[in-house]
Amino acid sequence: MPAGGGSARDVPEAPASARTVFGDRLHVATRYVELLAHTGVSHGLIGPREVPRLWERHVLNCAVVAELVPAGATVVDVGSGAGLPGLAIAAARPDLRIHLVEPMARRSDWLSVAVDELGLTGVEVHRGRAEEVDVVGDVVTARAVSKLATLAPWMAPLAHEGGLMLALKGSSAADELARDRAAAGNAGWGGLEVVHVGGEFLDTPTTVIRGTRTSPRRGRGKRSRR
Repeated sequence: MPAGGGSARDVPEAPASARTVFGDRLHVATRYVELLAHTGVSHGLIGPREVPRLWERHVLNCAVVAELVPAGATVVDVGSGAGLPGLAIAAARPDLRIHLVEPMARRSDWLSVAVDELGLTGVEVHRGRAEEVDVVGDVVTARAVSKLATLAPWMAPLAHEGGLMLALKGSSAADELARDRAAAGNAGWGGLEVVHVGGEFLDTPTTVIRGTRTSPRRGRGKRSRR
């Protein structure tokens, strides 16, 4: 019986699309789903009602974003929570270096255990808020953290100039971008657009607000890439 209670039959079976997305890394993604379904629920990171749809709504929904990430990139995942999207991307892309940023001790502790369980040597967990951690990457990701006007200034100092913002959003992403474009631009993001990924694998494609870091970081001094 997996830690956290439950049995193997509680874990949803991987759909055929998961093998296409994860390839020979499917075993890593499957173990991740098992952790989410058991200790992820018992630690309050995932609601019990979400377990039957862990693959499509959560893990695959996040993993398909990996196609937007350049090879060998350093990724900073803001407000990582249950590792979505950071751990899902890491499961699909072992070539990436990924930093999971999470301020809550309960969540960051779970993430550290999950990273060890999954054998993800290229992933590091940072307990702290976005404005407190000393990391910088080529890509900054976030899912269900905050509205774009608030999120964009948090993400900007974590990206190299020319780096990407990938903010996973819902069906109202276009309206949100129209409302918050100026605020995101003032934070240093340009080329803002709504893109859809994973349509060939998911019933509902993943919606992402993508932008490019257009101005030097300000206010926190020089950072080194890790």
